[in-house]
Formats: sequence, structure tokens, C-alpha cells
Amino acid sequence: MGAVFLAQAEVRLSDVAQFHAHWDVLGAAAALLIGYFYGLRVLAERYAPRGEIAVTNRQKALFVSGVATIVIVSSWPIHDIGEQSLFMFHMVEHLGLALVAPPLLLAGTPWWLLRAVLRPVLPVVKLLTKPFVALFLFNATLGLLHAPGIVEAMLTNELFHFVAHFLVFFTGILMWWPVLGPIPDTPRLAPFPRMGYLFLQSLVPTVPASFLTLGDAPLYKIYETFPRLWGISAHTDQVLAGFIMKFGGGLLLWAAIAWVFFDWWQDEQRYGAAPIVRVSL
Repeated sequence: MGAVFLAQAEVRLSDVAQFHAHWDVLGAAAALLIGYFYGLRVLAERYAPRGEIAVTNRQKALFVSGVATIVIVSSWPIHDIGEQSLFMFHMVEHLGLALVAPPLLLAGTPWWLLRAVLRPVLPVVKLLTKPFVALFLFNATLGLLHAPGIVEAMLTNELFHFVAHFLVFFTGILMWWPVLGPIPDTPRLAPFPRMGYLFLQSLVPTVPASFLTLGDAPLYKIYETFPRLWGISAHTDQVLAGFIMKFGGGLLLWAAIAWVFFDWWQDEQRYGAAPIVRVSL
């Protein structure tokens, strides 16, 4: 038993995931950046509102940060460790694709550019981004992708893995849409319902997280066959993944709730303190 533990403890990063470029991820990131900046340059004259700044430096920084998040969580070493050793790294990748990259990309895209791109499918967008529809699609996808059979399929089939991560990202976009209201055609929720929406979202993932943290045996048998990086057992790895899902995801969502609250409070202070101007007719 001691020899087995020693062998597990001796597993290093270089034994599990040698450095290599993920050209598919880099290609997708390059396509996003090229499409974004090309769209800003070519479509601004036609679609950007007159008298307004077409795009701010802050928006550009947010969009680039969103693309950078996708590259970081979907490349070496996070993706490779999650795919070949530790499930908790797989969970970090899911959180990055669902809760970090989507709001950065949405907040970084000018409304006129997003509406111009989505104009042909705007009726579908309006349907999919209704709060309860978006909430259901996101959490159904998240729950399904953590089923043992689906996790094993992701780890043994590259195409399925790509499709699964795309669905996490896509439904993450839908989930964040009612919070940010990125185009006038689909206005965002009012502040109080927005906070309630995010609060509800913070509660739902605790169900699958509980199966991970409270289980007395590894749920994903395939991870028991992988090299155990840094000597972390499959069961401990699963428990840590559950904590990351519950508390890491919750922290991100509660940070968003706090942002909504203070943004609302600032608006109340700004407009509530405005002097009343009486006009005589």
C-alpha cells in the first residue's frame, strides 16, 4: 500500500501533460479577435449610433480578457490535467467557460455590433434569452455534462469533448444575457429581479456539487485509471471539484450580485439626488 501511495505521489506534471500548443483553441481565439476588430472597423460606419463612441477602450479590454480566459482554461496545463489526471481542473475549465468568459465577451461587445451580427437570428435569440428559458438550458446542460457516462465520453472522444465545452460556453452566454442585456431588443432585467435571478443560479449547482462532495466513493471511475498528479486520490479530487463548483461558482455569482446592487445604488444616488425642476405652463 505504501509503495502504491509513493508511486502516486511521484507523479509530476511532466508525467501527465507535456507542454504543447492547442491549435484549435488558439485558432478559435484568433477568429474571435479578428472578427471583433474587423467588425468594429467595417461595420461601425453603418451601424454605430451617430454622436456616440462606437467602442470604448474598456469594452475592448473586457472582450480581450474574455478571449484570454477561454485560451487559459482550455489550453495547457489546465485542460490537459483535467483530461488526463484531475477532475477538479476539468471543473475549473467549465467554470471559466460558463461564468467568466461569457460575461466578459458580452460586456465587451458594443450593442450595435452584436445586434448587427445577430439580426438574422434575432427572434431565436429573444426566445432563448428569456430568463427562465436561459436558466433552464444552462443548468440542464451543466447537470447533464456531469453525469458519469457523459464525463467518460468527453474524456474518450475529442469531438464530443469539444461539443460539450461549446455547449457549456453557449448556454453560459444565454444565462448571462438577461443580466447584462447587451442589446436594446432584449433588455436586461431590472436590478432586483436581476439579483434574484443570479441568487437562484447560485443555488442550483449546489445539487450536483453535493453529489461530488458528499459521495463516499469516486463517481467517475475513469479517473481512478489515470495517473494521480501530486498524489491526490480520485476521491479527494472529486471532493475538491465539488467545492470548486459550489464555492468557486458561488463566489463569482455573488460578486455579480454585489456589482448589480452597487450599480443600482449608485444610480439611485445619482438620479435620486437630482434637483426637481418645476416648469410653469
